[in-house]
Amino acid sequence: MARRTRTRRLLGTIGVTALATGAALVTAPPTNAQTSTAAAAAAVTVQPDPSYKEQSFEGWGTSLVWFANATGGYPAEIREKLAQLLFDDDGLALNIARYNIGGGNAPDVRDYLRAGGAVEGWWKAPAGTTRTDTDWWSADDAADWNPDADATQRWWVERIKNDIDHWETFSNSPPWFMTKSGYVSGGFNSTEDQLKADSVDDFAAYLAGATKRLEQAHGIKVDTLDPFNEPNTGYWGTRLSADGQPVGGRQEGAHIGPELQQKVIRALAPALEQAKTGTEISAMDETNPSLFTQNWNTYPQDVRDLVGQMNVHTYGTGGRTSVRDLAKAADKPLWMSEVEGDWGDGQSFTDMRPGLGLAQRMVDDLRELEPRAWVFWQPVEDYDNMKPGGESAKGGNWGSIQIPFSCASTDTLASCPIHTNTKFDTARNFTHYIKPGDRLIKTDDTSSAAAVSKSGNAATVVHVNSTTNARTVTIDLSKFGHISRDATVTPVVTSAEGKLERQTPVEVTGRRATFTVPAQSVTSFLVKGVSGVAKDAALLQQGHTYQLTGVQSGKALTVADDGTKLVIKTAGTDAADAGQRWQLRRISGDTGNRQRYVFTNPVEGKRLAVRDGAPVLEADLGGRDKATQWIMSTTGDGSWTLVNAATGGLLEVGGQATADGSAVTMWTPNSGANQRWRITDVTDRTAS
Repeated sequence: MARRTRTRRLLGTIGVTALATGAALVTAPPTNAQTSTAAAAAAVTVQPDPSYKEQSFEGWGTSLVWFANATGGYPAEIREKLAQLLFDDDGLALNIARYNIGGGNAPDVRDYLRAGGAVEGWWKAPAGTTRTDTDWWSADDAADWNPDADATQRWWVERIKNDIDHWETFSNSPPWFMTKSGYVSGGFNSTEDQLKADSVDDFAAYLAGATKRLEQAHGIKVDTLDPFNEPNTGYWGTRLSADGQPVGGRQEGAHIGPELQQKVIRALAPALEQAKTGTEISAMDETNPSLFTQNWNTYPQDVRDLVGQMNVHTYGTGGRTSVRDLAKAADKPLWMSEVEGDWGDGQSFTDMRPGLGLAQRMVDDLRELEPRAWVFWQPVEDYDNMKPGGESAKGGNWGSIQIPFSCASTDTLASCPIHTNTKFDTARNFTHYIKPGDRLIKTDDTSSAAAVSKSGNAATVVHVNSTTNARTVTIDLSKFGHISRDATVTPVVTSAEGKLERQTPVEVTGRRATFTVPAQSVTSFLVKGVSGVAKDAALLQQGHTYQLTGVQSGKALTVADDGTKLVIKTAGTDAADAGQRWQLRRISGDTGNRQRYVFTNPVEGKRLAVRDGAPVLEADLGGRDKATQWIMSTTGDGSWTLVNAATGGLLEVGGQATADGSAVTMWTPNSGANQRWRITDVTDRTAS
């Protein structure tokens, strides 16, 4: 899909003194941390591997609600400063925005939602409409639409539209008249479906219509629309006080279970087609990967086919690799579409722990989930809500930027100050140096993420040192095909001592460069003068012979005695164990995390396939049936999953068995150790 050319702004003349923290937004003068830091208490070698290369990275983003709703009417100097911090090159340099299509409570319902949470809906109710009037709206009646709705959030759309490469619209709740409870904060029972069954088509038409009107009003192209937000949870409920007035929850939300999700998706596809937007459906913005997997596995194939992009949040961190493998099997782009968090103790703008916590979450998401984009919930939070006595007694560090959501039209940056914490600084170690068009690559270190540049002649490694000691980090570039004589690695360090401090370039010697990073720091290593992939970089090589050993069982994948089924067995040590030998041929791509392979047993001369839900060995007739194709996934820890391209299932040891002769089966991805395999190249052993 075509993207608009982006025009960037620098922070310009609005000085950094406007920030309450006084944190500099410009690169500090070079220093040599190798001589100024104490001797490292530990050392780590990080090996970026371009032989495992992901798809082109789409970038970094944010949802606009609630901060955009709260601040879109602020005095010009305040909202302009916020926009610069979020979208300009010296700020977070975000290039993705998610616009919230508000549901909106009835006109006679008093506002009980959090500051910024009452997002205006795109409907226009007749005079005198109350919460009990629910049958008046028609998508086909222009009088029922409010084209001027949501002016504050839409100020942001207009301001940033030249900075944005990918727009997404999404919904937290249907309008009140489509809900069972009559309130957009959720049902009276938060685990029951909130969308009325007879309002599914209206809801789809509402979302498609609002998206189309947003596009036309601002001259933008909305690429994807997600109709849900954490839908299969018990988060979204409405409470009434004794006088019958709503007092909670505090934000828009709606429980929509998997079966109802499917109905919405089926209705949304023709609604978008009728609106002629060209917008694709994304789904389902579930709160964590495990629940996403549970929902997705209920979707029949026709519903999956209607979803153009898979969106997941990482408020829970288990099961990332399951969603990764589901996306590969479905051959769909995957976004980490929302997360935020609070690390450290209380509201602080100098404590490194919030910055380190966010940075490690970003590393983990990039390594384990392999997303095409990474999106903040909202980097701007309500300062008053986060200060001690707000949502918690000690305060909090949600958001990278904090400002009161109660500023008045007479306020200035002095009277309504903007604060940045260390999350703002450490996030820029990622957003400044892993850019749209780059491709994330594998690393063998759980504290590091890496990417190669769009041009292919440079790389970036971002390393998080959360310990209280300095650490010697060696960047091992031996997996690259070409390293120029003048190759260098330039560290850019964020710590308590400075923000994005560019250090003296380190020469690459013996395909390595070493630098000592400070305690509690995030460092971007900017690698110049590398390209290509070393001939022996990839573990998986055409024509080589391998042994696959279960991580959980410790036993080797073996052809059963009947010559067709698969079992596990104690690994052999010589070429006589022919049933444990596997050769592969690549049938798509040269490097990449979605290459497909055919595995064959060299003695049996048969290929590994899935038939009737079970793995089997069958005659290799040379066809390219998807059931014979396997996609290999790894987090860089030395273990791999084998994803079947036809079923999306993973090869696993059934029931987590360990006894010789136990069956190897297929199952949906669950991130279990019985679904991971260590792969050993035994080519030379076989030849002997």
